[in-house]
Amino acid sequence: MNWGFLENILSGVNKYSTVIGRIWLSVVFVFRILVYVAAAEQVWKDEQKDFICNTEQPGCENVCFDHFFPISQVRLWALQLIMVSTPSLLVALHVAYREHREAKHKRRLYEDKKNIDGGLFCTYTISLICKTGFEVGSLLAFYFLFNGFDVPILLQCSQSPCPNTVDCYIARATEKKIFLYIMGCTSMLCIVLNIVEFMYIMWMRICKCFSKHYVPVEEKPYVRRQSRLSHENIDIFRVILKMQCG
Repeated sequence: MNWGFLENILSGVNKYSTVIGRIWLSVVFVFRILVYVAAAEQVWKDEQKDFICNTEQPGCENVCFDHFFPISQVRLWALQLIMVSTPSLLVALHVAYREHREAKHKRRLYEDKKNIDGGLFCTYTISLICKTGFEVGSLLAFYFLFNGFDVPILLQCSQSPCPNTVDCYIARATEKKIFLYIMGCTSMLCIVLNIVEFMYIMWMRICKCFSKHYVPVEEKPYVRRQSRLSHENIDIFRVILKMQCG
């Protein structure tokens, strides 16, 4: 499977991400995509062929394999990677649309790449919520489909057309279990990073709103004008007093 398109999408979004978002991208590249490409695909290669049951009944092995693995673990992992990376495409599309629309006005968007505001703030927030939801949903899918993250060496199957309860063996069970633990830990780490980044951008948004509405008293123009008028009134009052005394 070619992961180049995901790399291009995530790399394009990187310049508009926060520091926490860049950490998330590093985790996705190093601990998920590279681990998947370099090792996981090889470990789960020909997994149905390596699933062996101690029976010669035709169709028994296929039925047992489908019962214990309704969807391939490695394919579900790949689907998870695609789903959690796709929301970043929303940010890339939003920025591309704005830049194309305002290019004719010769205006640069987002002079400060760390500043997420306006429509980009809404799009970025939605992408964080979607990524977190996909992460949680994928973890729940792994947990309920495969009885947690355990990969036992021996499974007992009594599905039809098996003549009786047969023993089935999974190849590289310990190695697969280790990779599933890595997947689970990185997913939980990404969930934490998404939550922290969401809190961070919300805090920055609140601080920015307060800074816009707060203007120091000494900088208010009407205060300076009122002070100038007060001094003029005092001078006029002094002139009137001198005229009366004279």
